[in-house]
Amino acid sequence: MNTHAAQVIDALGGTVAVARTCGVRPPSVSDWKKDGIPPARMMFLRLTGRKKLAGLDLQAATATRRTPSKEVAHG
Repeated sequence: MNTHAAQVIDALGGTVAVARTCGVRPPSVSDWKKDGIPPARMMFLRLTGRKKLAGLDLQAATATRRTPSKEVAHG
């Protein structure tokens, strides 16, 4: 679990509020609590919730690993 991501999400009003802000479904935001917030979403949240996020470690809340891409079978 990425406790920093969970703090960011809680500071912005919780899973449902962040999902509405980002235009995604709540289960996606719940996944962010485990894996970290995707970089593009974090940039958006920084702009929309600047005052609410003061003092939080946004770098640590940002996901660092990428989703593995599908391999293309050659044959």
